[in-house]
Amino acid sequence: MTDYERRPGARKVGQVKEVTSLSNPIIKDIKGLMNKKDREESGTFMAEGLKLVIDAIELGWDIRTLVYAKAAKGKPLVEQVAAKTVARGGLVLEVSEKVLSSVTRRDNPQMVVGIFEQRWQTLDGLALQADQTFIALDRVRDPGNLGTIIRTADAAGASGVVLVGECTDPFSIETVRATMGSVFAVPLYRASVAEFLAWSRASGGQVVATHLAGAVDYRTINYKAKPSILLMGNEQSGLPDELAKAADRLARIPQQGRADSLNLAIASAVMLFEARRHLLSLEAK
Repeated sequence: MTDYERRPGARKVGQVKEVTSLSNPIIKDIKGLMNKKDREESGTFMAEGLKLVIDAIELGWDIRTLVYAKAAKGKPLVEQVAAKTVARGGLVLEVSEKVLSSVTRRDNPQMVVGIFEQRWQTLDGLALQADQTFIALDRVRDPGNLGTIIRTADAAGASGVVLVGECTDPFSIETVRATMGSVFAVPLYRASVAEFLAWSRASGGQVVATHLAGAVDYRTINYKAKPSILLMGNEQSGLPDELAKAADRLARIPQQGRADSLNLAIASAVMLFEARRHLLSLEAK
C-alpha cells in the first residue's frame, strides 16, 4: 500500500481528480514506483499506453489508478477505461503533460498510464500438462532481456516464466516496456534454486538446459515426448553446476563465426521456438 492510500481521505475511490502540480502527494507516490522497494511495498507497478491498459483490464488485472493526459479527455476509449477503473474501485487522475512526463520520465509520454497490482503465481503442486513449455531463468539481470523473453514466451505459446534466484524485477518500468504488454498474458513464477529443483523433479516435465558444455544439439531433442522446462543461465556466468547437473538434457546451440555466445534473449527465443515448433503453424491463430 502506498503512502497516499494510507493517508486518511487522500484516496477518493470512484472519483476523477484533476492534478497539475508535480508536488502532489499522489503523483510523488506514483513516481516512487520507479523504485523496486516502493513497488514491493505497494505490490503495484506502472504500465504505459492505452492499448496495453485496455488489454490488462480485459485480462482481469486489478487496476489501482488510471492516469491520463488532459489532451486525451473525451476520447471514447479513454472514457471507457476511466469508467471501468472507477467501477472497480480505482482512482482516476487527469493530469497535465508536464506531470505525465514526470511520472514516466519521458519527454513524449504515452497519453495513458495504469497502476496495476502485481500478480505472481505459485509453483506449489503445479504439474505440467501435455504440450506445455515453461522457461526458467537463473539470475537474469538485464530488464530488457527479461522483458523480451516474456514477450517471446507469449508469442511462442509458453505457459509461464520462472525466475530462479535473485532476478531483475519483471515489474520494473524497463521490463514492462520491453514486454510490449505480454507481462499481462504470461504467468510469472519465482523460486529459490531449491524450490525450483524440487518443483522440476515433481512436475512431470523434462528439463532442457543450455550450457556451453552441452553435448546435445538442441534441435535433436524430442520435445514432443514430455512437457518441457527450458532452463537458461545468467548473462555473465551461465548455469551453476547445481542447476546444470539437475537437467535431463544439456543442450547447445551450434554457432559459426567469431561470436562465442548469444544474447540471453536471443538464445531463449531460439530454444522456445524449437521446443514448440511441432505446436506452431500459421493457421494456429
